[in-house]
Amino acid sequence: MRIGVVPGDGKGPEVIVEALRVLDAAAARFDLTLEYEHFDLGGERYLRTGEVLPDDVAESLANVDAIMFGAVGHPDVAPGILERGIILRLRRQLDQYINLRPVKLYPGVASPLAGKDHRDIDFVVVRENTEGLYVGAGGFAHRGTRHEVATEESVNTRFGVERTIRFAFEVAAGRKRKHITLCGKTNVLVHAHDLWMRVFEEVGSDYNGVECAYANVDAVCAWMVQSPERFDVIVTDNMFGDIITDLGAAIQGGLGIAAGANLNPDGVSMFEPIGGTAPDVAGTGKINPLAAIGAAGMLLTHTGQTAAGAAVETAVATVAGALPSLAAGAMGMSTSEVGDRVCELVTR
Repeated sequence: MRIGVVPGDGKGPEVIVEALRVLDAAAARFDLTLEYEHFDLGGERYLRTGEVLPDDVAESLANVDAIMFGAVGHPDVAPGILERGIILRLRRQLDQYINLRPVKLYPGVASPLAGKDHRDIDFVVVRENTEGLYVGAGGFAHRGTRHEVATEESVNTRFGVERTIRFAFEVAAGRKRKHITLCGKTNVLVHAHDLWMRVFEEVGSDYNGVECAYANVDAVCAWMVQSPERFDVIVTDNMFGDIITDLGAAIQGGLGIAAGANLNPDGVSMFEPIGGTAPDVAGTGKINPLAAIGAAGMLLTHTGQTAAGAAVETAVATVAGALPSLAAGAMGMSTSEVGDRVCELVTR
């Protein structure tokens, strides 16, 4: 398996090193052959060359089997240049139309929610990943004047909505509870979310064994805090998904444990820790690498190496539950020591 590696900026290179070490440990145990191709993308390249994502690099990334991605963002680069030029472009160009985010509190990890433990927080968010407010449609009129107008358009196609919802139903059908919640805002966003609701109901008729529910996004945010146990699978649009998955990271113990995937079920998928670049602690050896390692486990599972992926998740859960804290600098171990511990468990 050929894996494209994009360490990126800030903490990205540190956590990706540990993720690759764990992939190598899994490869040794499960007799896998992994090859890595490293790509220099991010703020430093942009400042050095003016290039964000050259066409030849994008083409090379389209020809690997999977991508491990660190983080992009640089204090000397204006917001949006790297994010739109690398992350959003890759999602669209590689048609990674699903963003998959497990929200799972591991035993022994403290949640900020009083009275909740690992039995209460175990669900998956399926987010549409290439449409909605993130397509870049919109613009300015009279920019810089007192009459300035800024517009940002949400684009939702039936094709994009249906394939996302159908993927989410497949995920729900494969889980124990077999329950799915559509998260939208049908009482205000009456056009786009009417489409989502109609397609949800139509696709749901093909999955008689899956229980369906609907909730407005504001209710979903409240219930994720008050009663997260009500959720099994949540399916939602791009913008709402971006927001509620960060809330999900908080209730599962923090960004240090939150892994995610940008999936093209029939093509090249990209796996990453969902946190940012953390420039304040990057390079200190204090970053928690478990989110990146968890993303590596998702990569293995998605590419058919389910036993290896399960071994990585089990090791991540064990280490996370034993740490005094998942926060950077409070783990009681360095970044590399956490990686050592996971590798040790994976190779057993």
